[in-house]
Amino acid sequence: MAVRELFPCVEWLRQYDRKMLISDTIAAVIVTIMLIPQSLAYAMLAGLPPEMGLYASILPLVAYAAFGTSRTLAVGPVAVVSLLTAAAAGKVAQQGSPEYMMAAIVLALLSGMMLLLMGVLRLGMLANFLAHPVIAGFITASGIIIAVSQVRHILGIEAHGENLFDLLVSLYQHLGDANISTMVVGVGAVAFLFWVRSGLAPLLVRTGLNPEAAGMAAKAGPVLLVIVTTLAAYTLDLKGQGVALVGAVPRGLPDLTIPTFSLELWGELAGSALLLSVIGFVESVSVGHTLAAKRRQRIAPNQELIGLGASNVASAISGGMPVTGGFSRSVVNFDAGAVTPAAGVFTAVGIALVALLLTPLLFFLPKATLAATIIVAVLSLVDLAILKRAWNYSLSDFLAVAITIGVTLILGVELGVLCGVLASIGMHLYKTAKPHIAVVGQVPGTEHFRNVNRHEVITDPRILSLRVDESLYFANANYLEDRVYELLAQRRELEHVILQCTAVNEIDMSALESLEAINTRLREAGIQLHLSEVKGPVMDLLKCTDFLEHLSGEVYLSHYQAVKALSGDGETC
Repeated sequence: MAVRELFPCVEWLRQYDRKMLISDTIAAVIVTIMLIPQSLAYAMLAGLPPEMGLYASILPLVAYAAFGTSRTLAVGPVAVVSLLTAAAAGKVAQQGSPEYMMAAIVLALLSGMMLLLMGVLRLGMLANFLAHPVIAGFITASGIIIAVSQVRHILGIEAHGENLFDLLVSLYQHLGDANISTMVVGVGAVAFLFWVRSGLAPLLVRTGLNPEAAGMAAKAGPVLLVIVTTLAAYTLDLKGQGVALVGAVPRGLPDLTIPTFSLELWGELAGSALLLSVIGFVESVSVGHTLAAKRRQRIAPNQELIGLGASNVASAISGGMPVTGGFSRSVVNFDAGAVTPAAGVFTAVGIALVALLLTPLLFFLPKATLAATIIVAVLSLVDLAILKRAWNYSLSDFLAVAITIGVTLILGVELGVLCGVLASIGMHLYKTAKPHIAVVGQVPGTEHFRNVNRHEVITDPRILSLRVDESLYFANANYLEDRVYELLAQRRELEHVILQCTAVNEIDMSALESLEAINTRLREAGIQLHLSEVKGPVMDLLKCTDFLEHLSGEVYLSHYQAVKALSGDGETC
C-alpha cells in the first residue's frame, strides 16, 4: 500500500495554505463549542464518567485526520454507539465500577482492531450488507430508547432497563420520587433546546445578523444552556435541593496506557465490538459519502475502516470510549466551512484546552442539562415515517423495518442490530430467490424485446424467449427450473427456448446444475436450449466447464440474432 493511500493527509497537507487554515480554524471553534456538551452527554449515556467523553474527543480526531479520507467528517462519541457501549459493558460489569470503565475502553480497542483488520482485508463493502431501511429502523428505535432512558435524569429519579418496556415500567414505578427542582431544570432545558433549533436563528436574523452567521450561532445553544444551568446550580444551591450534578471532573490530559489483556473479558466483548464496529462504520460512511458528494469529492470505504480503526485505538489508549463519525457534528463542520481534516485536529486542541483548564467549572453542571441535550439530539434521528414509506413501496422492506424497530424496542439494541443484519440478508434472499422471469417478444420494427404482458410485441409459438432479471445462484436455481417446466407444459408447438441473460452477472455451481438439468430435459423433449447476451465474465466461467459442449442449442451475441436465426424471419419471433 502506497504512503499516500495509507496516509491520505499527505495529499491535502501539500496543498495547505493560509486560506484553508482560516476556514478550518473557524470550523473547529464552532465544532468545539458544540462538542463540549455532546461529549459529556454521550459519556453519561454510556454510563461513563464525563471525562471519558472529553478524552474520546482528542486523540481520535487526530488519528482520523491522519488516516481518514473524508475532508469534513467529525469523529467522536455519538448517541447510537454510546447506547451500544452501555449495553455491552453492562453485561460484564456494574455501571460506575472501574471494571465497567475498563470494559468500555477494551470495547474501543477491540472495535478499533477489528476495523483495522477489515481495512487491511479491504472489506469496505460491508457497508452494503445493511440495507438503508434497516439502518433507518434501527436508528429510529435506538433514538426512542435513548430518549426514554434519559427521562430519569429529567425527573431526578432512578430507572433502568435494556429495552423500552423495562424502561417504561421502571419509570412508572419510580414516578413518585420525582424531584421538582430537577424537573424544572430538565423540562426547561428541553424546551429551550427545541426553541433554539427553530426559533433562535430567525430571532438573530431579525436583529440584523446574516442568516449564515445566525445559523452557526444557534448551534452554540447547548453551550449557552450549560453555562446558564451551571451558574444557576452554583448560585441557587440546586444540589441541596436534590438536583444531581456532574460532580468533580479530573483536570488535565489523559495518561496514555494500553488496556489490560484479559482473554475472558475480550472474549465476552468480542461479539459486541464487532456489532459496534459495523454499525459505526455504516453510519460514518453514509455521512461521509453524503458530504463528499456535495463538493464533488469521494471517500474510500476501505481506507475509512483504517481511519475509524485508528481513531478507536487512539481513544482506547487515551482512556476514551468507542467513537465514529457523527452526523450532526459533521454537518456543522461542513457548513462552518471546514475544507480539510485539519479542522478535526484544531477541534482536538480545543477539547484538550477544556480538559486542562475548564473541567473544575463542570462540577455544578446538572445532569438534567446533559439529558436534555441527548433527548433533543436523538429525537431528530427518529423517523417513524419510514414505516409508511416502506409500506407504500415494498412489503419486504416494510417487514424488514418493522422487525428491526420491534426487536430493538422489545428485546434491546444488540438483538436489534442482529435482527437488522438478518433482515437485510433475508430481504435480499427473498427478493432474489424468486427472480422476475419475463416472457419477451419483439417490439415491431425494432431489435428490442420486451415483456409480453406489458407491451404489444411479436411472438413465435415455436420459440419461448425468457429474460432472467437476476443472477443465478443456489437460492433461485430451482425456481428457474420450475418456471421453465411450467411454461413448457403450456406450449405444445415449442421447438426452442432462449434464455436472455442480460441481467445475469453470475452463475454459481448450483445454478449451473439447474441449467444442465433444463438442457437435458428439453433435449429429451426435442427442444433446443439457447443462450443470448451472456456477459463476458459469465461466459468465461461457462467455458471452464463442459456445459457449452452439451448445450443442445447455441450461444448468441444478441437476442435479436438468436430469434432471427431460429425463426428465419427478422420481424417474427
